[in-house]
Amino acid sequence: MTTFACKLKMSYNLFLLAFVLGIGGTFQYGLQVSIINSPAEYIKSFIREAWLKRYGFSPSEEIITLMWSFVVSIYSIGGLLGSLSAGYLSVRYGRKKVMLLTNIPVLLSAALMGLSRLSGSFEMIFIGRLLAGVCGGLGLNIHIMYAGECAPQKLRGVIAITASTAIAIGKFIGFALGLREVLGVDALWPILMAANALPALVQLFTLPFFPDSPRYLLIDKKDKEGCIKAVKQLWGDGDHVAEIDDMTAEQEAIRGEKAKHVCDLFRDKAVRWQLITLFLVSACTQLIGVNVVYFYAYNVFLQVGISPAQTRYVSLGVGVTEILTTVLCDSFSWVPYCSVVLIFIYIMSFGIGPAGVLCLLPTEIFIQSYRPAAYVFNGASNWIQLFFLGLVFPFIVEGLGSFCFIIFLAYCLSMAIFVFLVVPETKGKTMLQIMEEFNRLNHRGKKGQPALPQNNCSLMIVTRL
Repeated sequence: MTTFACKLKMSYNLFLLAFVLGIGGTFQYGLQVSIINSPAEYIKSFIREAWLKRYGFSPSEEIITLMWSFVVSIYSIGGLLGSLSAGYLSVRYGRKKVMLLTNIPVLLSAALMGLSRLSGSFEMIFIGRLLAGVCGGLGLNIHIMYAGECAPQKLRGVIAITASTAIAIGKFIGFALGLREVLGVDALWPILMAANALPALVQLFTLPFFPDSPRYLLIDKKDKEGCIKAVKQLWGDGDHVAEIDDMTAEQEAIRGEKAKHVCDLFRDKAVRWQLITLFLVSACTQLIGVNVVYFYAYNVFLQVGISPAQTRYVSLGVGVTEILTTVLCDSFSWVPYCSVVLIFIYIMSFGIGPAGVLCLLPTEIFIQSYRPAAYVFNGASNWIQLFFLGLVFPFIVEGLGSFCFIIFLAYCLSMAIFVFLVVPETKGKTMLQIMEEFNRLNHRGKKGQPALPQNNCSLMIVTRL
C-alpha cells in the first residue's frame, strides 16, 4: 500500500504540474492557431471600416486579403522571436521563471486585441498577434523541456505526450469558442481574441507552487539540495538515488564537450546529412499543410461547398479529430461532406504520424553536443515556414480553389520517397548504430572515418518515421 501511495503521489504531482504547464504553454499555441479562424470575416469588415474612416476611401479586396494574411502570419514572427530566445532564457533564469514571464506578453496581447475595435485600430491586432506568437514560441519550447526534465525516466514519455495533447485541446477550444452560440458573432469577436488571458492567469496563480526542474537545479545551478527537495515534492519520499546519480553523471558528461552553435551545423561535414534530414523531414510539420487547415478552415470549407452556417461546426470536428489521434461542391449535396471526411482523415494521419514523431527527430539523429543547436535551427525554420504559409495561402486558395492542397500533396509524396530511400531505420538501434548509418552518407567514398564514441551511445531509439 505504501508503494502504491507513493506512485500515486508521484503521478498526481507530475500530472498536475503537466496540466499547469500545458495550460500556459502549448495550449496557448494550439489556441492561437485555431481561434483566428472563426472571426475572419468580422476582422476583415473591421479593417475595411477602420480604413474607410481613417483615410476616407475603401481599400481594395487585394489590400484586405493582404492585411488579413498579415494578421494570421505575424503570429509566426513572434513565435520565431520566442523560439530563438528560449534556449538562452531557460538557462539564464530557469524554466519556471521563464514560463511565468511568458504570460506577460499573453496578457498584453489580450488587452491589445480586446480593445482594438473600441480604439478603431487594426494595428493593435497586429501587435497583439505578434506578442501572442512570442508566448507561443517560448511556451512551446519551455513547456516540453520543463515537463521532460521534471519526470523520472519511467514516466518521461507519458509526461512528454501531454504537450501534444495540450496543443490539440487548445485547437479544439479555439474552434469551440468561435461557435455562434459562444463568442463567434460580430459583437463579441474582440472578447474571443482576448480569451488567451484566462489560461495565462491560471498559470500565473498556480505555477509558483511547483519547483523548478530538478535537472536544471542540479546541472545548471549546481544546487543539489534544491534538486533533492524538488525531486521529493514531485516524486514523493521514496528512494530516488539512482535518478539523482543519473543527473550527476549527465552533469559530468556535459563538462567534457562544449555545446555547438547553429553555424557549426552548416560547417561540420560530419552532420551534413543529419541537417538535411532534419530540415526536409521536419518541414513536413508545415508543408504537409495541416496548420493552414486550422488557420483558414473557414475559407477551405467554404471552397468545398459547406454553407457558412455549418462551417464553424465542421471546423470543430477538425479539433475533435486531432484530440482523438493524439490521445490514441458539386451538383450532389453529399460531395462537400466527402471532402470534409477526407480532411478529418488527413488530420488523423498527421496526428498518428508527423505530430508524434517529428518533435523528437533532433534527439534521435544528433549527439548531445549538437542537439541544442539542432533544436534552435529546427524551431527557427518551423516558424519561418509557418509565417510564409500563413501569408501566401489565401492567394493560393484564390488561385487554385479546391485544388489548393496539390502543392502539399507533391511535397508529402517526395518526402515519403526521401524517408524510404535515405533516412535510416531507427527502431531498436543505439545512437552509435544510427550515426554509423549517417556516416556512410556523410563520408561516401572515404574510409577510416571515426565512429561515435561508445559512451555517447546509450540512447535507444524507438520511433520510425
